[in-house]
Amino acid sequence: MTFSLVGRCARTGMFGAAVTTSSIGVGCRVPHARAGVGAVCTQHRTDPRLGPRGLDLLEAGKSASEVIAELTADDPTIGWRQVAVVDNEGQTAWFHGDRIKSTHAAAEGKGCCATGNIIRNEQIPAAMIEAFEASEADPLAERLILALEAGDAAGGEFRLLKSAAVLVAHEHSFPLVDLRVEFDRAPLTELRFLWEIYRPQVNDYVRRTMDPDSIPYPEYE
Repeated sequence: MTFSLVGRCARTGMFGAAVTTSSIGVGCRVPHARAGVGAVCTQHRTDPRLGPRGLDLLEAGKSASEVIAELTADDPTIGWRQVAVVDNEGQTAWFHGDRIKSTHAAAEGKGCCATGNIIRNEQIPAAMIEAFEASEADPLAERLILALEAGDAAGGEFRLLKSAAVLVAHEHSFPLVDLRVEFDRAPLTELRFLWEIYRPQVNDYVRRTMDPDSIPYPEYE
């Protein structure tokens, strides 16, 4: 039902996550990222509390594998969950709960980890990793979207996708990129559309926050 990827850009130190699913509004539940810390995806009967908790553990100095160990300890509901983590060193870790009965899989790469559940085949996360690694020179948001598109092309899930999101954190407490398609018949197409509009404006939106005096004021007749 859901496939996602967490990733770190070795060139810039950015962290990000991207996800798509056949349910509504996935962007507010699954992807979590924090500048200088890492990224977490939590899915399959999603517990969105795991994302902030995971980031707090990363910020406290825990590795990706240590975060997974702590998130999955002493939780009676953890059998329903699927979690992926990337830390500040680019190390990754993932967890599949034992109550996930559908086809599900994970794959790890260089600074990235992809997971999926209720998907058509177990090769989908590996296809996502391949796309992410092959686009190393691109901006992190582009690489994350390419990974989603590769996962869909590799089989995707059984039902029509309806929502998608990409999240990137860099340097500041606010996201560098936070684009969401809440409900659409072709959310990956719409997500790429939004990214292609937003991509040339990314730095301008940071300037509006950090140095608003540097932005010329528009004149209207």
